[in-house]
Amino acid sequence: MSECSALQFVSPYAFEAMQKVDVVRLAALSDPELRLLLPCLVRMALCAPADQSQSWAQDKKLILRLLSGVEAVNSIVALLSVDFHALEQDASKEQQLRHKLGGGSGESILVSQLQHGLTLEFEHSDSPRRLRLVLSELLAIMNKVSESNGEFFLKSSELFESPVYLEEAADVLCILQAELPSLLPIVDVAEALLHVKNGAWFLCLLVANVPDSFNEVCRGLIKNGERQDEESVGGRRRTEALRHLCKMNPSQALRVRGMVVEECHLPGLGVALTLDHTKNECSEDGVSDLVCFVSGLLLGTNAKVRTWFGTFIRNGQQRKRDNVSSVLWQMRRQLLLELMGILPTVRSTHIVEEADPDTEPNVSVYSGLKEEHVVKASALLRLYCALMGIAGLKPTDEEAEQLLQLMTSRPPATPAGVRFVSLSFCMLLAFSTLVSTPEQEQLMVMWLSWMIKEEAYFESISGVSASFGEMLLLVAMYFHSNQLSAIIDLVCSTLGMKIVIKPSSLSRMKTIFTQEIFTEQVVTAHAVRVPVTGNLSANITGFLPIHCIYQLLKSRSFTKHKVSIKDWIYRQLCETTTPLHPQLLPLIDVYINSILTPASKSNPEATNQPVTEQEILNVFQGLSGGENPRPTQRFSITTQLLVLYYVLSYEEALLASTKILAAMQRKPKSYSSALMDQIPIKYLIRQAQGLQQELGGLHSALLRLLATNYPHLCIVDDWICEEHITGTDALLRRMLLTNTAKNHSPKQLQEAFSMLPGNHTQLMQILEHLTLLSAGELIPYAEVLTSNMNLLLEAGVPRGILQAVNKLWMVLNTVMPRRLWVMTVNALQPSAKMVRQQKYTQNDLMIDPLIVLRCDQRVYRSPPLMDIILHMLNGYLLASKAYLNAHLKETAEQDIRPSQNNAMGPEAPEVTREELKNALLAAQDSAAVQILLEICLPTEEEKGQSSSAELLRDVQSSPSPQRAAEAEEEEEEEEQSLLCNLREVQCLICCLLHQMYIADPNIVKLVHFQGYPCELLALTVAGIPSMHICLDFIPELIAQPELEKQIFAIQLLSYLCIQYALPKSLSVARLAINVMGTLLTVLTQSKRYTFFMPTLPCLVSFCQAFPPLYEDIMSLLIQIGQVCASDVATQTRDFDPIITRLQQLKEKPHDFSGLCKDSSSKSCSRDTASLDPDVQLCQCVENTIIEIINMSVSGI
Repeated sequence: MSECSALQFVSPYAFEAMQKVDVVRLAALSDPELRLLLPCLVRMALCAPADQSQSWAQDKKLILRLLSGVEAVNSIVALLSVDFHALEQDASKEQQLRHKLGGGSGESILVSQLQHGLTLEFEHSDSPRRLRLVLSELLAIMNKVSESNGEFFLKSSELFESPVYLEEAADVLCILQAELPSLLPIVDVAEALLHVKNGAWFLCLLVANVPDSFNEVCRGLIKNGERQDEESVGGRRRTEALRHLCKMNPSQALRVRGMVVEECHLPGLGVALTLDHTKNECSEDGVSDLVCFVSGLLLGTNAKVRTWFGTFIRNGQQRKRDNVSSVLWQMRRQLLLELMGILPTVRSTHIVEEADPDTEPNVSVYSGLKEEHVVKASALLRLYCALMGIAGLKPTDEEAEQLLQLMTSRPPATPAGVRFVSLSFCMLLAFSTLVSTPEQEQLMVMWLSWMIKEEAYFESISGVSASFGEMLLLVAMYFHSNQLSAIIDLVCSTLGMKIVIKPSSLSRMKTIFTQEIFTEQVVTAHAVRVPVTGNLSANITGFLPIHCIYQLLKSRSFTKHKVSIKDWIYRQLCETTTPLHPQLLPLIDVYINSILTPASKSNPEATNQPVTEQEILNVFQGLSGGENPRPTQRFSITTQLLVLYYVLSYEEALLASTKILAAMQRKPKSYSSALMDQIPIKYLIRQAQGLQQELGGLHSALLRLLATNYPHLCIVDDWICEEHITGTDALLRRMLLTNTAKNHSPKQLQEAFSMLPGNHTQLMQILEHLTLLSAGELIPYAEVLTSNMNLLLEAGVPRGILQAVNKLWMVLNTVMPRRLWVMTVNALQPSAKMVRQQKYTQNDLMIDPLIVLRCDQRVYRSPPLMDIILHMLNGYLLASKAYLNAHLKETAEQDIRPSQNNAMGPEAPEVTREELKNALLAAQDSAAVQILLEICLPTEEEKGQSSSAELLRDVQSSPSPQRAAEAEEEEEEEEQSLLCNLREVQCLICCLLHQMYIADPNIVKLVHFQGYPCELLALTVAGIPSMHICLDFIPELIAQPELEKQIFAIQLLSYLCIQYALPKSLSVARLAINVMGTLLTVLTQSKRYTFFMPTLPCLVSFCQAFPPLYEDIMSLLIQIGQVCASDVATQTRDFDPIITRLQQLKEKPHDFSGLCKDSSSKSCSRDTASLDPDVQLCQCVENTIIEIINMSVSGI
């Protein structure tokens, strides 16, 4: 009756108040609750009472006062003023008429000439007619019920369905039943209400207004109910109505449940009432009412009740209706929750047999069943046995799993514990289908082994003979003699119920008992002797030894029993091929975990052995690059990639668990850096890239490990370069490859290099042929190529040779980057170091990446070689970050030891070390940037050939106005400067700095707070696109107390404004002008000269970028001139003409627009001899104003 869910029912509080006629409690009810009880209360107030006592008179006054404020009382009073005697006579006549005509006639004595439907008639009628309408409808339903012969029907009635008139219809119904009890017996009325919509609600209101009829109504409804209520709509509606009645009067719920069992009707109602009662129980440790009730039905002596309830269980399972809403499903869920509530919360994977023999026998490795739960657990086991054996319940997977967990738990050594073990064992024999998976069977075998070992201890502690020990022995004897019927009888007698057990279901238990019960140690010892699967791949399906080894590794069986599995795993990895078997990666992961993590805290040494370095090197033998370009490989590429995955994953897992291992005082050995250097990681990754479909997730897993631990091997430029090397261009090169090119040996290449000072042709020819080879084929030439790079620094080496070497180096970088970088750095060392034979290692370069820049100075003006240097520098900076991060994790035990005596807590050392690492990396990056910027400065020799201004000025996209007239004359000279080596090196450096700035914007801020030569500002702003970042921190840089930093900030801003004329630049420029005005008022004469002489020319750039700043800048310039004039006012020199001219320049700039640079320079030269700083500053102001005027006029 879900249609009643939105309606308000009578609460238990209100019903109890009505039962006891407690006027005080009635007065406490809310208006909606009181509205439901008005029919009874109005009759109490108006009818003459049998009780004439003074107390009732007072209560009656309270009731009248309570009713006085309710409007609906008037309509009920009107109903009670009707002549019920005449109404009863008409109703009797109508019943006789209906009986005479067979009930099918539409004629009615009570209601005649209906103009509209019942609802409209009810609305428009007065009280007497309303009574007749409801009475006529109710009698019609009652007659139909009596003639239906128990067949349920649902009567559609407007009167009982319209939500607007439900309360008025309920009032009429209650008044009719109270005034005409002989015509409308309450049990018959209740039965009739089940057949209309909202019937349960009308029924509860009817009973609430006649509370002493509760038991009578409930018994009548149960007696007339179905034997199986869940099977029909009528049964479910009846159950729901009775459930609502019991919720209204919960104290009688168990009594109603007793009626259900007594009548053997409505089993779902009995279970539902029990579930409602169980939810309100407070006891958790005792056996619940649900377990007792269902057990009593199935295990009691009444066969009729047992059959009746068993049928309910069987039918409920067969029904295809939504199980979640059924009472049976709710009962099973509640039982499962109770079962799970008493299960042990922690279960160890240890086997009891492996426990320390010196420990007490009562120390169970398993977390046992609590003593207070043992009796409840036994009751639950017997109940499930009855449900499955007698009622035919088929347990779900979840129920079976939880039951098995409960049966195999370890109770304390008490008589109740002995009883529980006996029940559990018999239940395993009776329902062997509960054990369905190998893990569950293993759990059962371990529990049986525990039973055998603990039998004597249980017998001595509990004081009773451990019947389960004798039972085990007896069952074993029966199995050996194949007396299965005897085992069935033993099980039934122990469980205390007669259930049907098929002998065939005992076959699995027979196998376990008749054969030796394998211990885990025997299984692990046997597993390592199983041969590996040859050429293991995804094409081989089914259950393989690798699955068994994986499960045993996962359960830590090998480490617990000290069985070495390393050799088996290594042999299996060597016997793999494509497509990759999906179990290999999980096997490696769980193997690494078993190496690093002990099986238990009590035995920290219980770990597996890692693969040795020599075994790893054997797999990669022949891949390091020797004389033979096509070495014969003993192992497949799949094996090599899997071993690489193992090594990288092992190192990552070792770093991740350093703190945990340090706390356990364990330090597993890490693989040496020498081993990692000999593994061709990049070459293998390239091979895996072409086999992604066959390798499954191995390629992506390797990329993840590489990006985390070897970021210098994942540079974006390298991946882009590889696309060109491995694309269609490579196929075209292979087509052009001749036999002559193939026949060039490294020795011939060395000879060609030795002829370099005089003969370029042979070397150029060999290098061109080598560019047609693939990356793998170039590996043998790498050493010769790098060792002779210093010869390329000599004067006169053709650019073509340098570019060919650069191209070959980039190709080799895709397969052997780390080894190539070390060889290149050592080859390009200055000649002084070469004499000392100082050779750097990979470790040296990761610790100090700036070694790369300590190369021969001539490299700085060789763009192809400088490109190589910058590539290596970027790689080693990334490698250094990864190296320091790894070093921080490797030495994590240093954070643990001091923290024991550290008052700041354990987190303080870690934070300090992390900060030190970040500071070191920042200093390292900024030093590299500063060195690269210095390289961009022209040398003295270059300054002699062409002034630095010419080298640096042309990077600005917009030429300054004063140079516009000379642009055509200097065109050839500019073109020549743009094609020089310095400009090319500057472009390469700017590209790298842009990447570094984007990767870490903090470097930009650090470098500019450190400062660098202002001659480079034009280059950096125009050549590094990410320089706009500086706009974020220039206000902070201007706010620094040092004048040098303030000057540098304003000069930097002037170039940024020209390059990025943005609203943000405008606001920062306006800030700079305000700061300059402020500093004018506070600086001394010497500092004023030092500050304004380099910054005044910047104002021209501000005006050029942002014309709205013209007024502010001109005012500032006039102010500067006035301050200078005031400082020299006492001197004989007359400054008035200069100040007057400045004022005229500001007020009438067009009059001076004809001034050219020559005139300004002449006026400047007149006073050049003057060393007075104020005079020089004033002349600088004048020149600045003239430049601004000329710039603005030329712009127009």
